[in-house]
Amino acid sequence: MQFYDNGEDEVCSDYTVAARYQSYPGIVHGGILASILDEVIGRVAMIGDHHHFMVSVRLQVLYRHPVPIETALKIRGRIIRLRGRLGKARGEIILPDGKIACEGTITLADVPTEILSKTNFARLGWHVDP
Repeated sequence: MQFYDNGEDEVCSDYTVAARYQSYPGIVHGGILASILDEVIGRVAMIGDHHHFMVSVRLQVLYRHPVPIETALKIRGRIIRLRGRLGKARGEIILPDGKIACEGTITLADVPTEILSKTNFARLGWHVDP
C-alpha cells in the first residue's frame, strides 16, 4: 500500500485487495480489512512528522458491507485527537459506489524510544516520497 496525507488531519490510500486474501468466495477476509484499517489509521500520527511512530493499543472494527476482492477501494484515516503520547483516530474503507464497507476507531500510543533506537527502517523497506 502507498499512503498520502493532506498535511493536516487525513491519510488516504487507494488499494485493490488480491484474490489470495479472500475468505468466502469473492469476499475479502475481515482480518485483512482490519489490517488495512490499522495501517491507514495508524499513519495519521506521521502527518507533519514522518518519524513519529505510534502503535495500536485498541482497534475497534465495524463491518457494514462485504468487500469484493480485486475491487478498487478508497481507504481513509483521520485524526480525532493527538495529545502527548496518546492519540485516537478513525478510518473507513469505501466501495466504488461510495458505501462505507468497513470502519474503525483506534487508540494509539507512542512507540518507546528504546524500541525505535534499535529499528533499522531501511531494512524494513520504509521510505518517504517527497
